[in-house]
Amino acid sequence: MSLGINDVPLATDFDFSRKGIYCLIFENNECALQVGKKGEFSFKRGYHIYVGSALGPGGLKRMQRHIRLSRDKDKNPKWHVDYLHFCPAFHLVSVVCAATPERLECMLAGSFGGPCAPGFGCTDCACESHLFFRAESPLSEVLKAFEGLGLLPFVLEF
Repeated sequence: MSLGINDVPLATDFDFSRKGIYCLIFENNECALQVGKKGEFSFKRGYHIYVGSALGPGGLKRMQRHIRLSRDKDKNPKWHVDYLHFCPAFHLVSVVCAATPERLECMLAGSFGGPCAPGFGCTDCACESHLFFRAESPLSEVLKAFEGLGLLPFVLEF
């Protein structure tokens, strides 16, 4: 399914009220960015995969928050990834999510490896990072990682 950034998904075959995990895929230009108290990060031109969980009461409706934040930039940053939404060098290009009540976020993050932003998005776990760099579009890699965990991924492309 492909939707534009202004077409926030509200009614689809996917139940966004369920709990799950997700990846946000950003395309970006080279830049340096201050990320709250974490400090400044330098980003190469390419793509970044952010791994997150949506196990709270709103479930995967969190995707709508990310999409709206990328489009409207109308709230203060709450999480590390929010700073990417506000940075003009970063553009959200895809969201991949899957329904699961299991805490698989760290397993998903661990499946990526490679260049990453140390400490980004993982203050509540022992992972090295939840933000990974790729020179080329990582969409097929992300889909394979979800499937490797036995999950059926749902994709929104912008």
